[in-house]
Amino acid sequence: MAPIGVLHRLRTYYSKEPAQKAPAISPGTAAALSVLFTLIYVVPFYLSKATRPSPQLSRDAPSSIRARIRAVTLSCFLSAILTIYVILDWSAVTPSEALKLLGWWPISVVDITKTLLLVSILFAGPLFEAGIVDGGWKDWVRGTYVLQTLRSWIGYRNFVAGPISEEIIWRSLIIPIHILANVSTTKIIFVTPLYFGIAHVHHYYEFRLTHPHTSMLPALMRSLFQFTYTSLFGFFAAFVFLRTGNVYSIVLAHTFCNWQGLPRVWGRVGVDAGEIIGPADAGKKEDTKGSSNGVVATSPGTGVGWTAAYYVLLVSGAVGFYWMLFPLTESANALPVFQATKQQ
Repeated sequence: MAPIGVLHRLRTYYSKEPAQKAPAISPGTAAALSVLFTLIYVVPFYLSKATRPSPQLSRDAPSSIRARIRAVTLSCFLSAILTIYVILDWSAVTPSEALKLLGWWPISVVDITKTLLLVSILFAGPLFEAGIVDGGWKDWVRGTYVLQTLRSWIGYRNFVAGPISEEIIWRSLIIPIHILANVSTTKIIFVTPLYFGIAHVHHYYEFRLTHPHTSMLPALMRSLFQFTYTSLFGFFAAFVFLRTGNVYSIVLAHTFCNWQGLPRVWGRVGVDAGEIIGPADAGKKEDTKGSSNGVVATSPGTGVGWTAAYYVLLVSGAVGFYWMLFPLTESANALPVFQATKQQ
């Protein structure tokens, strides 16, 4: 995906920061609120026996998932109320402007469609493998995969509750308070997602509880890997949120990325096609995609030609994503930091 090139384009685009008014919120306050929201989201998981992980209670148990969804729903509600109070009481922002800062209004179907097109380009290779090589396109057309997935609590958590609650906290609520604190656009894109990445570090503790025979180093490497790719997604989500002013775009992009998992970067297509490299939840994709015992059947399309086509599309998708990142996120609904930058 040529990450160095993307960073260079961002630095060039923001080489001149717009003149700023006195901040309504100090950067320190914005950081403190971000930490508070992260704690409000994560800490409740450990306050109740119904949500607290243990060797006897898996986080994938339906009872645990239901309890955690109730907890994050309350966390989002409390954090949203506090954010709205801060925005309206500590600044000169009107209610309609607050809705725009939060990314709740206006709703742009065009921006949502363009964002999904962008992530589809990035995942061109995995979509080819899942849809064409493995024949999944038939289930996509019929809608059977969606129905089966959302009927399970794991699927509902991974594709509905998780993306909605996480994007509300770490994009819709945290980014606006950084905008009001006059934090630079580059810092908003590359610093605020670190709260999102750090919020997933507690999975190390849960993994050690449920995998007591795994040594510390592999568990730490797993958590570091998870922190890395959740932060990378956070960079992208923050960028899109600022560019489109639309929280719905990134919720659906988050759902799409959870569905796809991490793309394979080696091996033949059609063999263990459902495997995720370094998953956040062991067996996440197997629990919601494939057979009931979590084993994805080997497809007949495992020839060299299929594999070559996959890797060509994988590289082409990364290149296409790089070139279309700015055009497909261009929007009249961009949040103030982007609008001010474009006027320079």
